[in-house]
Amino acid sequence: MSNTTITVTEFVLHCVINADQKSATISILTLIYLLSLFGNLLVIAVIVMNSQLHAPMYLYIGTLAVIDLANSSVLIPKMLSVLLLDSSVVPFGACVLQMFVVFHVEEMESLLLLFMALDRYIAVVYPLRYPSVITNKTVWTGIIALNIFGIIFKSPYIFFTTELSFCHSNILPYCFCDYATMVHVACNEDPKYLMYLSAACLTTGVLPLILILFSYSRIALAALKISSVEGKRKVFSTCLTHLLVVGLFYIPLMLSYILPGAGVKLSTESYNTMVIVGNVVPPMMNPLIYSFRNKEIKSNIQRLFTKKHDALSEKQS
Repeated sequence: MSNTTITVTEFVLHCVINADQKSATISILTLIYLLSLFGNLLVIAVIVMNSQLHAPMYLYIGTLAVIDLANSSVLIPKMLSVLLLDSSVVPFGACVLQMFVVFHVEEMESLLLLFMALDRYIAVVYPLRYPSVITNKTVWTGIIALNIFGIIFKSPYIFFTTELSFCHSNILPYCFCDYATMVHVACNEDPKYLMYLSAACLTTGVLPLILILFSYSRIALAALKISSVEGKRKVFSTCLTHLLVVGLFYIPLMLSYILPGAGVKLSTESYNTMVIVGNVVPPMMNPLIYSFRNKEIKSNIQRLFTKKHDALSEKQS
């Protein structure tokens, strides 16, 4: 192979899917995207339109819906265009932008899930302190701080991608632009490029996950002290469903980032599956887990559709 460096102005996404699985993949991705759009937009609209929902817990849920909307929108439409229209060529800048936005929303979701777990921890374990500790102001301050921290923390990726040299190919063997893949395709051999990825994953992925598990374990211990059987059932049911979403988000993404950073080669199918499951399934599930099971949000959604139905009936009459 020649080591002559080539100037890369664009990347080619080589989204390899078996012909007999292509139609099913397109249908599943389309369904997931439509459900994610409908669920998260509905949650955002209901929270924005109802002043009684402008409280810390609902601000977290609304922010999670915004993040999930961005997460699914930055990945699924491009994957569908590659599969449906063979639109596989992506300009260098657009590819880096997609990579950066995916990293940002993943990190935001990771840290926001931590904040939500800590919110429930304080509410259950220290209920008397909750109103003074968790306020709308502290929630907004935390969300803004997360964004600023995230942008600064991920800025090295931008510099790293501009340093990469490409000797043989500009083809990325996946359905999306991905930093680890860029590094593997490039002819740079400096370990710093993947070591920073593993360090970032440990800092914003593994550590928050440990704290989330700690929070829910303390909540479970507190629930055991509740005398009411129905109260215990409700707390454990909430914990288990929340942990299901946490697992769907954290486990595949952490494996997809930590293993390549540690030098472990993953097959194209395994890597594609891990990243897609970690990024597109939680945005579809989160409205069901965090919102539609919430009595206040559910009742406001019912009122919203009841009003629309009544208004439509009046027009027809």
